[in-house]
Amino acid sequence: MSDLKAYLREQQRVIDAALQRLLPRSSVRPSALHRAMRHPVFAGGKRLRPILCLAAAEACGGDPARAVTLACAVELIHTYSLVHDDLPCMDDDDLRRGKPTTHVVFGENMAVLAGDALLTEAFAIIAQTPECKKYRVGDYVTELAFASDSRRLIGGQVMDLEGEGTALTRAQLVRVHEAKTAALLTSSLRLGGMSANASSAKLQALTDFGKSLGLAFQVIDDLLDVTQSTEKLGKTAGKDAAAKKATYPAVLGLKKSKQEAHRLTRKALSALQPFGRRAARLDQIAHYLLDRDY
Repeated sequence: MSDLKAYLREQQRVIDAALQRLLPRSSVRPSALHRAMRHPVFAGGKRLRPILCLAAAEACGGDPARAVTLACAVELIHTYSLVHDDLPCMDDDDLRRGKPTTHVVFGENMAVLAGDALLTEAFAIIAQTPECKKYRVGDYVTELAFASDSRRLIGGQVMDLEGEGTALTRAQLVRVHEAKTAALLTSSLRLGGMSANASSAKLQALTDFGKSLGLAFQVIDDLLDVTQSTEKLGKTAGKDAAAKKATYPAVLGLKKSKQEAHRLTRKALSALQPFGRRAARLDQIAHYLLDRDY
């Protein structure tokens, strides 16, 4: 595990350095907007999605350095979604990654615009990705847009809002998080594979891994919201229950939710068989996410 933690720290450093280089500096006009954009990006965070992108490239026999811009684009999409998700008109949260949320620091109007700008910047960055023999820039853009559209990321957020205060079935809950959480996580893996010229079979294996891992990640996230403190999580604990959101503990209970997280992780790991030893990092990350406490 110590080896994995060193790997995660190094990959975070790589991603952070690239984001520092790719995003407009705070001094660039309009400086207020660029400060608001950089605030949530560099407020901390696990960098899970971009690290999975790099690890997937490695699993497919590629050079992770060729996937860095793809990884950064995914992280900006994720961050923009958090900025908008935290707005008073959405989940109304004052804390994210242990820091005051963007609208608290810069105001609601600037937070909306910062989220819009991060979304747009993601596609400007992805357009800088080196092409390979099998995949072109258009393929990368299509992949990320598909994961972020009204049927996946944004649609999942809509279903999440509509589910507040209602008794969703297990199947309905899965549909929410296949869209809201698993789609972008899966796309992170697929983009990493595409940067390595992955075959269709390997892209499908990454897709299967990502779908199960994304759902397992959400189950654990829901459990931590119930069992951990605000200080530990870096965001407001107990917020889901207060908002009467449909979560795995609310639908399945704590014990069955833990069992579900283990089941989904096992299913994810089984999808890595075609990669053999090259998937060692993905395997380690899956176990790490299952056992995390924040």
